[in-house]
Amino acid sequence: MRLALPAFGALVAEPLFLLTDTVVVGRLPAPALGALGVASTVLTFLVGLCVFLAYGTTAAVARQIGAGETGRALRQGVDGLWLAAGVGSVIVLVVWPLAPWLVQVIGAEGELARQAVTYLRISLLGVPAMLLVLAGTGVLRGMQDTTTPLLVSVGAFALNAGLNVLFVLGLGWGIAGSAWGTVVAQSLAAAVYLGLILLRHRAPFRPDLAGVRAAGSAGIALVIRTACLQVVLAVAAAAAVRMGEDQIEAHTIATRIWTLLAFALDAIAIAGQAITGRALGAGDVAAARGATWRMVLWGIGSGVLLGLAVVAARPFVPALFDAGPAVSAHLLGLLWVVAVLQPAAGVVFVLDGVLIGAGDRRYLAWAGVWTTLAYLPAAYLVDLRDGGLVTLWLALGLWMIARLVTLSVRAYGRAWLVVGA
Repeated sequence: MRLALPAFGALVAEPLFLLTDTVVVGRLPAPALGALGVASTVLTFLVGLCVFLAYGTTAAVARQIGAGETGRALRQGVDGLWLAAGVGSVIVLVVWPLAPWLVQVIGAEGELARQAVTYLRISLLGVPAMLLVLAGTGVLRGMQDTTTPLLVSVGAFALNAGLNVLFVLGLGWGIAGSAWGTVVAQSLAAAVYLGLILLRHRAPFRPDLAGVRAAGSAGIALVIRTACLQVVLAVAAAAAVRMGEDQIEAHTIATRIWTLLAFALDAIAIAGQAITGRALGAGDVAAARGATWRMVLWGIGSGVLLGLAVVAARPFVPALFDAGPAVSAHLLGLLWVVAVLQPAAGVVFVLDGVLIGAGDRRYLAWAGVWTTLAYLPAAYLVDLRDGGLVTLWLALGLWMIARLVTLSVRAYGRAWLVVGA
């Protein structure tokens, strides 16, 4: 609970960045909200691929802390920060000229595509900072500190919300103002993390090239695992775009809500990463097993409560986003699916975190491939037969069940229980 509750606040703050953007941009004339959905799909895919910077760093640092090697833990954390800066810079240089093509791949055209490119290109300037925030968060979580990331996230969220209102509604910058607000907030958050790690913890600043390469190599399996997740979400967004403007707006809102709930459930998974890594680093298999079972129960209970909360809030959600009648009709149907999937999602996210904390990256990569292959035919049939948004989200439900099966089978066995630093 000491780890999970602050992690919950920090994780919820991240989707609140996008949720705030959605609420503010929803006040602009169409197709601004749809453009935000298209651009955010590309941006989320790119940044999501790099989530290994947080997850891998948390697991590596936690193992060293469990083994009593604080100096080595900080060294690995700094290597992760340098890797984040390098990867972020490469993403900006590569993706900037490809922005128009990327939004067209999703299916955006005309004014929708133009506004999506504007948001995407401005947001790219903040990607290095976003990745530094991921790596910095991983360092502190690995050191069993989830309170500091919470404080940084709350401050960044408050700043982002204020800047969005000022730039979009006050100064009239339109969708570009929303992107600039997020860039400024993320950049300041990254500066705070660097100051905390390098000054408070007196971590070495100079890069260890061998350590940076090792961090990158260790993250490849997590990149594959995360790429599979992002492919699923991107395919769903592309299918929603082809259904029509009302459908992509409803899908965008539902995705924001799903992400908010996912990060809330992921708080237990973050605790799982830190606790599992530390327990196995200290050679305590029984503690790792016991914590896993306890967190699975928490995941189920939290999923049930969140599902009930979605049902209770369902009638009021469309008004929050100023959704028109057609968008509201689609959205209300999707929220039933979102609610029903929450208990299964609770277990999936917990076990995902436990296995990441154990360093079981190779299995997670293969499991990601197989579960994605289970989803793609279902999504293709929905698109081929014009099955509608609810059916598309039921295909996402099939994907979640496939993940539940693969992760539960692994957690039940003993192959992931590898001890030592």
